[in-house]
Amino acid sequence: MEKEKNKTIIDKVWDLFASVRLAVVIFSIISLTSMIGTVLEQNAEPEKNIDILVKLLGVGHEAAHSIYGVLDSLGFLNMYHSWWFVTLLFLFASNLIICSIDRLPRVLKLVKEPVRPLSAEHLEKMSIKKTLTLKGKTSDIKEAVSSALKEIGFKPLESSDNNRIQFYAEKGNFTRLGVYITHLSVLIIFIGAIIGIFFGFSAFLNLPEGSASPVAYKDRGVEVPLGFEIRCDNFDVDYYPNSDMPRAYQSWLTVFKNGKEVMKKSIVVNDPLTYEGITFYQSSFGTVPDSMNNGIFVFRLVSKDGKTAEINSKLGEKFTIPGTSVEGRISNFSPAFSIDQSGRAFTYDEQMINPAVYIEFSESGTTKFSGWLLKRYPNTWNLPDGNKVEFLDFWGVQYTGLQVRKDPGVLIVYLGCIIMAAGLYITFFMSHKRIWVNISDEKKNMAILIGASANKNRVAFERKIEKFVGILNAGQKGGK
Repeated sequence: MEKEKNKTIIDKVWDLFASVRLAVVIFSIISLTSMIGTVLEQNAEPEKNIDILVKLLGVGHEAAHSIYGVLDSLGFLNMYHSWWFVTLLFLFASNLIICSIDRLPRVLKLVKEPVRPLSAEHLEKMSIKKTLTLKGKTSDIKEAVSSALKEIGFKPLESSDNNRIQFYAEKGNFTRLGVYITHLSVLIIFIGAIIGIFFGFSAFLNLPEGSASPVAYKDRGVEVPLGFEIRCDNFDVDYYPNSDMPRAYQSWLTVFKNGKEVMKKSIVVNDPLTYEGITFYQSSFGTVPDSMNNGIFVFRLVSKDGKTAEINSKLGEKFTIPGTSVEGRISNFSPAFSIDQSGRAFTYDEQMINPAVYIEFSESGTTKFSGWLLKRYPNTWNLPDGNKVEFLDFWGVQYTGLQVRKDPGVLIVYLGCIIMAAGLYITFFMSHKRIWVNISDEKKNMAILIGASANKNRVAFERKIEKFVGILNAGQKGGK
């Protein structure tokens, strides 16, 4: 009690941050707040998170809007950049550092302390103990014990006293530092995360086909300069057969630096484009509002004689099938074409789910036939007269939704993860093992007393001792 009274404020603060309880409390708070940050989409449009709150809490739209306002004011919608979350990381890092500094000297002393000979009385009291009797000359027994210890992975030292010879060895004394290696890895990961928070960004960019942008957009439309331009050359969606569920979507992107093309890449989900530390991930897509009249149809025209031509055309324009006098006029378009039970064509969605174009065909001024050509159904491309119009694309009406990230600390985080894996392996799968083998001359027999200890994985070490004993017994039988 007197010692506690004499402690200064600095001593009390030190003891607080050296406490494992504080580490548990801070880590629990970080985990709980991270759960909220995982459920709520960070840096997203308010409507998305309001809908999430309505579904998650089962409340009305107005109540969800009020809850959203409270969470927004507390920084939960941009949590990983909020002052309080960064403060929690600094407190946890400080706790780890002080805990390590407070305990590390004692552990280092244990690590550096060499294994020494022990008395037979001490070996008798050890948690792992084995005894056996061997016959033979002292020199032969010594050689057998030394060889067996080496076979189970130890480099023995030897001590002799009167009629007693002792071999002793240790292995894995450094494994006591495994937990501190793990602590170091956590600190390295935190450093990488902090660098990412303050020097990186997470943004989005809806880029229409044929458009380029020198900026991305963060929360609430804040512009983030890229330092270069990125252009969407084309975008395409592949759907599952007889379904409106996307199977894959792909964007063809070009990067321009100082007006010059420096990089081209097609990206899909999990295969992004990275340039100057900024990564563009394929995340969404959609239709550009009021773009249908300006979109460009891409057709491949194939005559019944095999002549082909690829053309670009717009709504209301005409084209001629090569090698013939057959003309086609694009008179209508549907982004999501379907036919009801009465046979009437209708559009069931504004997105480019099942694009179809209506073309009227004529020859020498006389209308021959007309019909819908569906992009997803090639069998609709064959015309009654043997010609063919392949509907390849309707370009300029869709945008690719890109998630844009810059994280200069990601390599540091990866390094921390590698070190953490090593630290955890050392901590949980390796141990500090020590063994003593006492050899005593008892008339015509040699008494062997084995004492051993392990700070972890005792069962595995006991199997090693059994193997050691088995080697000695096998040598004894072989000698006979």
